[in-house]
Amino acid sequence: MKDLMKIRQEIDAIDREMVSLYQKRMGLAEDVAAYKIANHKNVYDKEREQQKLEQLSQLAEDNFLRQGVIELFEQIMSTSRKKQYKILAEQGLMDKLQFTCCDSFDYSGKKIVFQGVEGAYAQMAMYEFFGEDCMGSAVATWRDAMEAIQSGEADYAVLPIENSSAGIVGENYDLLNEYDVCIVGEQVIKIEHALLGLPGATISDIQTVYSHPQALMQCSHFLEVEHPDWESKAKKNTAVSAQKIKGDNDITKAAIASIQNAKIYNLQVLQEAIQDEADNETRFIIVSREKKYLKTADKVSLCFELPHEKGSLYHILSHFIFNGVNMTKIESRPKKGVNWEYQFFIDVQGNLANDDVLSALRGIKEETSSFKVIGNYKAFD
Repeated sequence: MKDLMKIRQEIDAIDREMVSLYQKRMGLAEDVAAYKIANHKNVYDKEREQQKLEQLSQLAEDNFLRQGVIELFEQIMSTSRKKQYKILAEQGLMDKLQFTCCDSFDYSGKKIVFQGVEGAYAQMAMYEFFGEDCMGSAVATWRDAMEAIQSGEADYAVLPIENSSAGIVGENYDLLNEYDVCIVGEQVIKIEHALLGLPGATISDIQTVYSHPQALMQCSHFLEVEHPDWESKAKKNTAVSAQKIKGDNDITKAAIASIQNAKIYNLQVLQEAIQDEADNETRFIIVSREKKYLKTADKVSLCFELPHEKGSLYHILSHFIFNGVNMTKIESRPKKGVNWEYQFFIDVQGNLANDDVLSALRGIKEETSSFKVIGNYKAFD
């Protein structure tokens, strides 16, 4: 049996040789990049890489080592591509993303839409972001909001995208992918749900509660544990629910909405702060048809689809690691018309004027089946 120290010395010698060969190989990657730049070729050549992996794996002695060779050279080839993307970025040869950089945005006189009616949380987010004197109007659905900005009827739309306790608003992720729009900002507001009923009503009178599905989820303990005998019914918006209570004039019905709706619709607050989480917040995005971003923008949102292959997501995410770009969020949504395949939505820190960000995005664009930058904007503090 070999002495352990002797074995380690031999491993160290092999590792030094491997590092030397690795550096030589990366040097050749620079030569490959120069050739591809001169001949206008893509960095990623999937067919060539698959052939190479097959050839190299056959040099190994057994199946275990063959798989190890494939994994090793997949990583080496991936790093080689990243080196080439970085060279392209440094030479200013990245594909243009068709986004315009601005020093500031002028919101004066702009038309803004939000989903719901007066008193909706989206309206509150709109006032927080644009100011109380902005030109805002309500639309019936989130899709209507997207249609309004795409057609030019409105300049901006305010859409909920995520709640701190109930999670993402999946439909709006899907709409971001479907429509050719751009996120230009975000606003986070505190959500404080109240139970609203007709004047003179008491909690003991209530039999049916109306609200948006997310609001019902955010108050699940109040509804399911404290009042399991009540029937919960979903409406398109919390403020629409309050409006319905006013219109129905039925003492057995109540709505879950903000306290502001009690004043707007002349309702009574039956109980305040009924949400499960005291620090319940919703993040809203500000969407425009114009692809613009501020010089001070520090958050990039993108979406892409991947081939249904082993390790594909791992290799895509490694572009962020290699370029020192911090990923802050990842979500997946089912791909329409194809079972068990997904679209991925990712947020990263950075600006589209930054070479490291552009290098990562170039790699992702070449190595995914579809790719879209949804926006570059200032993250909410």
